[in-house]
Amino acid sequence: MKVLVCPIGSAGDVHPFVGIGVTLAKRGHDVTVVTSGYFRELVIRSGLHFEEIGTADEFLELAGDPDIWHPIRGMSYIFKHGILPTMPRQYDGIRNLYRPGETLLIASCLGFGARTAHESFNLPLVTIHLQPQVLWSSRRSPKMALPAMLGDWVPSWFKQLQFNIGERVFVNSQLLAATNEFRDCHRLPPIQRATSYFYSPQCNIGLFPDWYGPPQPDWPSPTWVTGFPLWDESSICEVPDELESFLNEGEPPIVFTPGSAMMHGKQFFKTAVAACIRMGVRGLLLSRFSNQIPADLPRTICHFEYLPFSLVLHRSAALVHHGGIGTVSQALAAGIPQLIMPMSHDQPDNAHRIKRLGVGDRISRRNFHAPKVSRILNNLLHSASVRENCRAVAGRIQGFDALKATCNIIDALETR
Repeated sequence: MKVLVCPIGSAGDVHPFVGIGVTLAKRGHDVTVVTSGYFRELVIRSGLHFEEIGTADEFLELAGDPDIWHPIRGMSYIFKHGILPTMPRQYDGIRNLYRPGETLLIASCLGFGARTAHESFNLPLVTIHLQPQVLWSSRRSPKMALPAMLGDWVPSWFKQLQFNIGERVFVNSQLLAATNEFRDCHRLPPIQRATSYFYSPQCNIGLFPDWYGPPQPDWPSPTWVTGFPLWDESSICEVPDELESFLNEGEPPIVFTPGSAMMHGKQFFKTAVAACIRMGVRGLLLSRFSNQIPADLPRTICHFEYLPFSLVLHRSAALVHHGGIGTVSQALAAGIPQLIMPMSHDQPDNAHRIKRLGVGDRISRRNFHAPKVSRILNNLLHSASVRENCRAVAGRIQGFDALKATCNIIDALETR
């Protein structure tokens, strides 16, 4: 089969799709990744074909707007500047590459262009859901940046009412008209709900284990959950010699990252340095945007632009981060405690799940200052129950190949 893999988002969103593509390519499929030019080198180094939709500069411009991280405006920004502009580009890329009767689409839930191409060209479509937060349920609702009244005690009918109102006022108002206009251009009938475009009518796969996001009876059908993909760039990138020297110089460090696409992390890293000094521990700061890193770091704190988590977290004491699902899963696999500072999107829901598992804690952006960060980290690092929970969760992940399980489902779809 010719497989067109269509991720949208940051490195944490793109890595799992590249992992799926690499696994399918090893099975003999012809795989092309259709995404932003920002990830061209990553895709090519992974041995896959690449088709650009959107330039690297456009990606950086999108990531550089602080609204993308706002708890209320963040999703609207993604709708307006991510989904809608990408929709025609993604559609055209697929149209130029597909082979009738031989092509399979694998897309993000934000891939409205792929969803339209699925109908236009009668192509099998797999929608990948990286986190449970995007699979709405009135039974066990995900936690939002503004939780309103979505607690576990709220009746299902009231949760569904809230969802219906939010869908109509928030999602449909921003996406439905433009999506239907695009569909009309390609001679497709209008849809009534923009949220229906987030799911494939043929195959939805959640890339997380069922103990992290238990399947719900009101999820879209058909949906399977497999497990955390845990694919990073460890097999294709060179690890700096300085890392090994730093790790060998003393006790395992605490790792700090606000996310691969975060360009407004100066205060985050300033607090990270202050917290490490206050605790008397070593720190490792990760950011591709070095202008965010404080000058004149002490010898006990080191900065790297990028490190594959799978190579460093198992040698670290804890991880402090934004709550993206890729980062969450790598820390779970490494068996270390996490402190999450959620901002928007799926981050509050992931922070809630991590706290429920007993492997970490959360802190608001407003309260993210050195005294409180150091106090919470000390509690996590010295808690026997957290240590045991981390070990138990890591044991549930080890030895299971989620990419293999995911690709087995995809290969089965091809034959149906």
